[in-house]
Amino acid sequence: MSEFELSIIVPAFIASLLVLSTHVPLGTEVLRRVIIFIDLAIAQVAGLGVIAADTMGWEAQGWMVQIAAVSAALLAAYVLHWTDKRWPAIQEALIGVAFVLAATAGILLLAGNPHGGEHLKELLVGQILWVNYEQLLPIAIISALVLFAWYWMRDRLAGFGFYALFAFAVTASVQLVGIYLVFACLIIPALATRHIAHRNLRMFCGYAVGIAGCLAGLVLSVDADLPAGAIIVWSLGFFALIFAWLVRPLLRQQDESP
Repeated sequence: MSEFELSIIVPAFIASLLVLSTHVPLGTEVLRRVIIFIDLAIAQVAGLGVIAADTMGWEAQGWMVQIAAVSAALLAAYVLHWTDKRWPAIQEALIGVAFVLAATAGILLLAGNPHGGEHLKELLVGQILWVNYEQLLPIAIISALVLFAWYWMRDRLAGFGFYALFAFAVTASVQLVGIYLVFACLIIPALATRHIAHRNLRMFCGYAVGIAGCLAGLVLSVDADLPAGAIIVWSLGFFALIFAWLVRPLLRQQDESP
């Protein structure tokens, strides 16, 4: 691998590690609560905030755009928290409705923009291969704060606290790697490790699946000159299947052995 390829892969891999650091533990909780598509919904609303800020002419990497994205995500988190308390039986359906409303609102806002199609593509699949180290620092800080809140304040994050924490994590990630990859990092490792009873082992295996999938996807993307976000999603799925077929049965046998 050439030095130029490494200069592209290394920051992109660090970006994927930052996303995985928060999304693997949050994914297990999302799976436990059976609110699978909350990530897509809140990510799409955060993206809608970015589109709205762009429509108003704000600088793409400026603080006003970040404030717009976080505010939109927190508003969505509050509404979904409220619907979860009021109509828990149909919460998953309401999350789906929130996603499709935000997605179509973004399309409407970009209808008159000659570069609207490109903006939507970037929002969905991201531009992880073009991430630079300056972009990683604020994401690293946010990820550290989210992880601190999750591991040391988890028992006090009932109700809106969890939704708000989730909104911050997703908002930071979606602008870095896109909606599809954010969703894959959240759900695929959690699905692959869902039968592991021991929490620490489950986290370790979830991170292993995520790291292997992201690294392999990045290398394949650069070598084959294919869209990184899409390749990484498929790579995550592949390694999750390998884990489910080969590794998880071995772990289950160890748990059942006297």
